[in-house]
Amino acid sequence: MRYVSTRGGCSPLAFSDAVLTGLAADGGLLLPGRFPNIAHELHEWRDLSFTAVAQRIFKLYVDGDIPSDCLDALLANAFATFDHPQVAPLVDLGELRVLELFHGPTLSFKDVALQVLGRLFEHILTRSGGRLNIVGATSGDTGSAAIQGVRGRDNINIFVLYPNGRVSPLQELQMTAVADANVHCLAIDGSFDDCQAIVKALFGDLEFKKRHNLGAVNSMNWARVLAQMAYYVHASLQSETAPTIAVPTGNFGNIFAGIAVREMGVPIERFVLATNANDILARFFQTGVYGLGTVQHTISPSMDIQVASNFERYLYLRHGGDAAKVRAFMEQFAETGQARFDAPVGEGIVGVAIDEEETKATIGDVYRRFGYVADPHTAVGIAAARRAEEATPSAQAPICVATAHPAKFPEAVGEAIGTAAPKHPALDGLDPSAARRTVLPASQEAVAEYLRCHAA
Repeated sequence: MRYVSTRGGCSPLAFSDAVLTGLAADGGLLLPGRFPNIAHELHEWRDLSFTAVAQRIFKLYVDGDIPSDCLDALLANAFATFDHPQVAPLVDLGELRVLELFHGPTLSFKDVALQVLGRLFEHILTRSGGRLNIVGATSGDTGSAAIQGVRGRDNINIFVLYPNGRVSPLQELQMTAVADANVHCLAIDGSFDDCQAIVKALFGDLEFKKRHNLGAVNSMNWARVLAQMAYYVHASLQSETAPTIAVPTGNFGNIFAGIAVREMGVPIERFVLATNANDILARFFQTGVYGLGTVQHTISPSMDIQVASNFERYLYLRHGGDAAKVRAFMEQFAETGQARFDAPVGEGIVGVAIDEEETKATIGDVYRRFGYVADPHTAVGIAAARRAEEATPSAQAPICVATAHPAKFPEAVGEAIGTAAPKHPALDGLDPSAARRTVLPASQEAVAEYLRCHAA
């Protein structure tokens, strides 16, 4: 298995090299050269645990680059950090099913991938004797999950950029209250899109990237998508018929993992792509036009994104691997803020945007009817699934991806349900007096200078 760039300007890479590279040298994203079809063997996987499914998925894409026994142990160790024996349980509420992905150390679906990625980094660097300076942008949950995956590791430093004042207080505290010396939290005076643009620009400066051994933890890193693919396979195996799956969507990485699984022959009827008021992706799947808007600050901050980096991988698939068409699309979008897809928008994806009031109403309704508390991001997915079901009912109750524990958003959740939001000991133990952060302008040079001073 080799990995190619969506923009076609790089030589194919082995898995370990793809993990350390993150963003391709030509500015594109890495994808496997093929998606193995596993439809014929899925009947043998039905009784496997989540961890066992993940181990099988990884072996298809690692393809011997890491010894099988070592890979199995790495994955088992990563998912042992979750506080639920099923890792990603599927909770049946009758009219819908909730795929809970928030049982990891930072109570976010990002833990599924980043507990794995941190261990992959450590294994590969130990084998090569190298060091890595990880640089990532977060709209809320990626940062804390990435920090938990690599904190205290001798051969890794991590630098997390996040929009100052635009993540929840608990999300910020989960990052800034980590005391390990290899952790650097950079509060950027701008939006998440500004943070993401700075990270991409730093990786695009190939001399700077090489000199400072930069590595990526954002979903631009293929290994993150690969880890997320496991829960879509596992959820499909627990369904009597091909399910509808609603995915709260910001940067398109989570839903792309599901799309990749469907490329492998895993039965999924359709995806409901759920966005908040930052609806660039919902509009694309409704109109075929990818048009930039203004970032709006909402109670589902991890989705407050206008430029979804993983969307480029989808373009590559829909254009049949034609890198020239992908480059043309991305160049037009970069120049004008808008680009039109030159083919029919993909089947099996329904885009739905949910506003703030409907998000709050959904949290309250689900609590009153089922006694279940959903965080604002999960509520966006539930509301979107309901809309899609009204238009075209599924044969079986849809699956809604629950991306974060409600305790992370106590103000919004408490207001919506009319009582105190649930708590969690992982959050109750955070010490605000231990918080450390550095505020920087939304400038590539300012971040680059910080890295020059603090990177190993």
